[in-house]
Amino acid sequence: MSIQACAEIVHRGDPDRFRAVMAAPVALRARLFPLYAMNVEVARAPWVTQEAMIAEMRLQWWRDVLGEIGNGGTPRAHEVTTPLAQILTPEMAQRLDGLVAARRWDIYRDPFADQGEFDAYIAATSGALYQVACGLAGADLADTAADFGYAAGVANWFLAVPQLEALGRIPLVDGRPQAVQALARTALARLHQAKAHPIPGQVKPVFWAGWQAQTLLRRAIADPKRVANGTLARSEARKRLSLLLKSSFGRV
Repeated sequence: MSIQACAEIVHRGDPDRFRAVMAAPVALRARLFPLYAMNVEVARAPWVTQEAMIAEMRLQWWRDVLGEIGNGGTPRAHEVTTPLAQILTPEMAQRLDGLVAARRWDIYRDPFADQGEFDAYIAATSGALYQVACGLAGADLADTAADFGYAAGVANWFLAVPQLEALGRIPLVDGRPQAVQALARTALARLHQAKAHPIPGQVKPVFWAGWQAQTLLRRAIADPKRVANGTLARSEARKRLSLLLKSSFGRV
């Protein structure tokens, strides 16, 4: 029941990732759904209230949970925390604590100070998620997951830019078309670097969550204005077909 509850959270809050997990073997789904359900809960915590203090408290709650798990204790009751405690190692819990801490940027309207701060945010929120997911699949692929996670994180961030701007945020350090192209090229290069490394078969399904990254980054390079005007995404039919092909042939 707890895994089903986690799956429903992911289905509602991150439908593309839900589709990718459903393409994975059943045993791996049971490990990925609690992780991604936590990610959904953490990602939306800063946005469910306009009170910064309440948002801070919501994030701190998850940091406390991860601290309890990391210390080998029984975490406070929640439909996600129990299955999460059953799969995380102390190292994984510590890595996810960094993910939660990075989400504090979402609470406030301050822009990223520089490209380094932006890169650190993507590394903590997307790269760390892939690193932990790879660990749950049985392999330590820290560098590969970091590169892939950066590329997928930038691609997803590009999709979110119009909404973030509508909410009064400044999502990019430099939003000019040439700067967007440069960022997309950097992310695409890291994606190619990740794919150049050998990836064990049992871990490949983890990377299906980023199945759109290459196409989205190439689109941003070809026409960076798509990022600002919200036309970067592909149709639902094309998204589903590309995931089906990737999972059917076991590609990353």
